[in-house]
Amino acid sequence: MVAYVLSLEEIDETQIALVGGKAVHLAGLSRVEGIRVPPAFCVTTAAYRRIVATAPGLGHQLDRLTHVESDDREAVRTLSEEIRRTLEALPIPDDVEGPIRRELSRLGERQPYAVRSSATAEDLPTASFAGQQDTYLNVVGPETVLRHVSRCWASLFTERAVIYRMRNGIDQRKVQMAVVVQQMVFADASGILFTADPVSGNRTIVSVEASFGLGEALVSGLVTPDVYKVRRDVIVEKTIGTKRLAITASSEGGTRRDAIESTRQGQPALTDNAVLRLAQLARRIEAHFGSPQDIEWCFAGGDFQFVQSRPITTLFPVPARDDDGENHVYISVGHQQMMTDAMKPLGISMWQLIAARPMYTAGGRLFVDVARDLASPARRAGLLMLAKSDPLIGDALEAIVAREGFLPSLPNDSNADVPVRFVAETAPIETDPAVVAELMAGSEDSLAALERDIQTKSGAALLDFILTDIAELKRILFLPRSHQAIMAGMQATWWLNEQLAAWLGEKNAADTLAQSAPNNVTSEMGLALLDVADVIRQHPEVVAFLRRVHDDNFVKELTRLRGGRETRDALEGWLEKYGVRGVGEIDITRPRWAERPLALVPILLGHVEHFEPGAGKRRFEEGLTEARKKEEELLERLRVLPNGEEKAREVKRMIDRLRTFIGYREYPKYGMVSRTFLYKRALMKEAERLVQDGVLREREDIFYLTFAELQEVVRTHRADDALIRRRRDEFRSYQSLRPPRVLTSDGEVVAGSYRREGVPAGALVGLAVSAGVVEGRARVIADIAEADLEPGDILVTAFTDPSWTPLFVSIKGLVTEAGGLMTHGAVIAREYGLPAVVGVEHATRLIEDGQRIRVHGTEGYVEIVR
Repeated sequence: MVAYVLSLEEIDETQIALVGGKAVHLAGLSRVEGIRVPPAFCVTTAAYRRIVATAPGLGHQLDRLTHVESDDREAVRTLSEEIRRTLEALPIPDDVEGPIRRELSRLGERQPYAVRSSATAEDLPTASFAGQQDTYLNVVGPETVLRHVSRCWASLFTERAVIYRMRNGIDQRKVQMAVVVQQMVFADASGILFTADPVSGNRTIVSVEASFGLGEALVSGLVTPDVYKVRRDVIVEKTIGTKRLAITASSEGGTRRDAIESTRQGQPALTDNAVLRLAQLARRIEAHFGSPQDIEWCFAGGDFQFVQSRPITTLFPVPARDDDGENHVYISVGHQQMMTDAMKPLGISMWQLIAARPMYTAGGRLFVDVARDLASPARRAGLLMLAKSDPLIGDALEAIVAREGFLPSLPNDSNADVPVRFVAETAPIETDPAVVAELMAGSEDSLAALERDIQTKSGAALLDFILTDIAELKRILFLPRSHQAIMAGMQATWWLNEQLAAWLGEKNAADTLAQSAPNNVTSEMGLALLDVADVIRQHPEVVAFLRRVHDDNFVKELTRLRGGRETRDALEGWLEKYGVRGVGEIDITRPRWAERPLALVPILLGHVEHFEPGAGKRRFEEGLTEARKKEEELLERLRVLPNGEEKAREVKRMIDRLRTFIGYREYPKYGMVSRTFLYKRALMKEAERLVQDGVLREREDIFYLTFAELQEVVRTHRADDALIRRRRDEFRSYQSLRPPRVLTSDGEVVAGSYRREGVPAGALVGLAVSAGVVEGRARVIADIAEADLEPGDILVTAFTDPSWTPLFVSIKGLVTEAGGLMTHGAVIAREYGLPAVVGVEHATRLIEDGQRIRVHGTEGYVEIVR
């Protein structure tokens, strides 16, 4: 039998589709020992569906709404009002009205009630939807309650709720509304609290906000509340707000605003003891739900009652690990790799297999725990070299080191295992191009052997083979000689910048000296795509064809066009070398260009339109000329200084060292993604067999399994479809999170800052990584596939991994939110001579697309030109 009304006692967590998130959480709250919850019942989504069924035209209205874009505010407003009017005008059927009246009779017909929405897409673990639907307070009498239930149903389609769902990808036709009817509490004080600090994310802090009267004054922003921070039963911060009004119940129903007498405005709404008691109750609620909670509370008659609890959805998760009672400090791997997007489980587990030390996961991202490295003075010194590459990480780590008692005290063990991902071996290495050639040849020989051998493997033997080959990949990645070569280029950069600034007052001179350095596979990739555009440009029929292609099969269709065969050969030649790359390439589950060549078409067409033939070679030669001119100029200026000849010889030696090794910085990652792409091709063939055998629904299901889980599926021919579906949902929720650079095991996001003077007021500060000053139109781009760039534009984006390099030839400046001195975007910007500032926090929000900006790549800041 369909239940149109359920009491709190009848509701459990399995009924979220019937009663919505708010009602489920309220029912759970009512079962927490020692927690008082006002009596309530829920008008279920079955009642909502019953109502909707009486209005056939509503379906057509919802269909129209699904085709409206969230940016079209006028259309959203018009359709939303139309749907609300329809719902409010519908009479409530007797079989729905009867159960509501019976519950009101049971709880008290003349009692005042709060009538509140409980949508099926509300108070979820991944999206709270707080404040998106309406709440009605002090509703008295059955007729009034029924009228407000209808208004609550209609509030499902407020403009703000509709737009919120649009932006969260929730189908307007599928969301449904239940309604909670709960006895009112006439509170002396009320408010909200968070069982984790909503700003820093610290899970050891309970943050309490309190005001006089009903909580609507605080929620609506009408008063400045008292704010308390409680850590482990101690109030560590207290700010008493000036509370000039309170919302109270009106005798006629509804609420009113009452002015608070001046002598009482600055008095606390709660005593300190009451705050501590409230924090203890909040921890009890949090323990029941198993995650940090956003809680609404009331204080009446000397006791607390709770009217809502929902998960805090804005917190970044804490990496999961066994609780050893110690504090931990996690550094984001994504910020080092210039790919801060969420990764799927297979991609994460592959990285964990490849890594030289344990990696922990949170929110679909990888982190390294460096607490013990920071605790050891010798290991700390090496780790804090990060400050050179990413000052925000370095400053955050310095702040943690300065905290008394946070880190364990370890002996100064100079032989400790310093994190190899951050600090490489620095033993001297000869400045000889043969070193780089030998390292690259060794990697390519090993890759060729893998490509030959992996084709003979399938089933469980394939996964065992890949696991064995990962050991070979790690051997190549962590060759001491390879690390020495990388560090030689980095140290030469630092030395040149420091010494030339001291001797000549020349800032970031190494940026120009590094232009068009040899053996940089990533910068060569961008220039080589210009050569492909040169072939396309000669054939108008091919250009016209490319303007209308919509799928990845276009390469096969080229041969039927005049000039198509030449185009295909040029493109396939490029893909043979560089097709292993793609956006987010560190995640094996992300498509590479060899799989999605369509992603290259807009870039190629842009190159055809905006560049002259031979641009690739010309750009390289221009960079080389600039580097040589800079070298000659610097050496000439040095020779006239005291001890000038000696200084010039030393600088010349370091320039040669820089140009010998700086390009190799990009090669190990290219070798790694080349190797993992061979793994992926073989795994996708295996996934296809699993689909054919009915084990998996689709090939991409393997992306939501760890490598070990995939091994088990291949071995047993059984897969957990529910697990795969849950992992898909989790991944979708992780995509909206912004990972922090540094995170503690308390959940605290430790944000570093730039310690710099002389930056103009209003400028956005970042890290100077490629010298020069440039002004132009900002193009704020989140997805490379949507890049619409013209020569002279300045690219503003969250991060740029190597896949963005083909765009670099079209721009004249770069601004990113993530990045350091030696991350890929910075290295390529220097190679191409593009002024660049990275690590500009919130750049994609603070800079508007189309704004004119000025990038100070030498000083490290960005100005918005008014």
